[in-house]
Amino acid sequence: MRILHTSDWHLGRSFKSVGMQAVHESALDQLIEVVRETRVDAVLISGDVYDRAIPSPDAVALLSTTLERLVDAGTQVVLSSGNHDSAIRLGFGAGLLRQAGVHVATSVAEVGQLVPIADGVIAPIPYLDPILAAGALGASERTHSGVLGAAMGRVRAAYSGGPLVVMAHAVVTGGDSCDSERDISTGGLSAVPASTFAGAAYAAMGHLHGAQTLGERVHYSGSPAAMSFGEANHRKTWSLVEVSGTRAPRIERIEVPVLRALARLRGTLEELLTEVRHAHAESAWCSVVLTDPVRPLAAMDRLRARFPHTLELAFEPEGISVLPSTYTTRVQGRSDLDVCCDFVGHVRGGAGVHADERRLLERAMEASRRERWLSEHEAKIGDDPAGEVASA
Repeated sequence: MRILHTSDWHLGRSFKSVGMQAVHESALDQLIEVVRETRVDAVLISGDVYDRAIPSPDAVALLSTTLERLVDAGTQVVLSSGNHDSAIRLGFGAGLLRQAGVHVATSVAEVGQLVPIADGVIAPIPYLDPILAAGALGASERTHSGVLGAAMGRVRAAYSGGPLVVMAHAVVTGGDSCDSERDISTGGLSAVPASTFAGAAYAAMGHLHGAQTLGERVHYSGSPAAMSFGEANHRKTWSLVEVSGTRAPRIERIEVPVLRALARLRGTLEELLTEVRHAHAESAWCSVVLTDPVRPLAAMDRLRARFPHTLELAFEPEGISVLPSTYTTRVQGRSDLDVCCDFVGHVRGGAGVHADERRLLERAMEASRRERWLSEHEAKIGDDPAGEVASA
């Protein structure tokens, strides 16, 4: 079968203060053209279709129109939810959509339900929060590896032959992440080994925004549009995949047109305003770090005279030792649990948390995450963990 693999559209997102509706519309217009030209059997969208649980009306309208155009182009669509999506909202009308060739998987109950495509089958696995899904799946541990391992057990039990393509939304060990991806760690354990998907001819992954390959059969398509300056060096693509028998999949990456490039600039204000080598950034969204020993007056206004789309400005004077002054800088790279433990130590005058307190904080954070998830998804949940997932 021939498939087009994509993920992480994040419809409704803004880039800093700039809406990305036009960027998404341009990318999805090209997607339709690629589907028409390549005549793929199916388009796979591996989660994070929306950027938030309650998407904007424009985002909903764009997804609706895009699905209609994909069906009109003669292909089927298999769509699974990601950690940014509301499973209930994204799954609305799934039964009706299935009759049109759009297969939507958003719940634990749908794990193991296979979609026949050409000579093979697609196994869509929605994003599974370990806290909520472990009981329903009978997982041996409440980690991403545990719940995805249990989910793959259901898939293998339902599988009866032909090329098997698995869709999942997770971090695979060894994958390169960036700052625009929401942390999905639970108890510090977020990555799953590539061997979790053993038996699949192709694992169509979502969550990481950079296109990458982990082993012979585990692949991230990456997002079709950059969402942070951390993605400035990404080459955004659609993954055209041909799966046949037991052979390794053949993959062609089709470049997505860039509506506006990203540029990261560093130097003194005078250098940036005068040097010819920065001309490429004049039409780009820019992130600028000024290295002047003294902060220039009206720096942003002067920068925008040459780089009108400057969105981010920071000061790092060269030759001067400057302690981190912002909260963001101080907590960069630290987990939420570590930040909470640091706070407790701070308010106790430097007396850090002991092991029992750390475990208590971890349980409190898991409970908070669960309550937030329920609030976003408007679900009613009982006391039994397995019942929680089933009702959600």
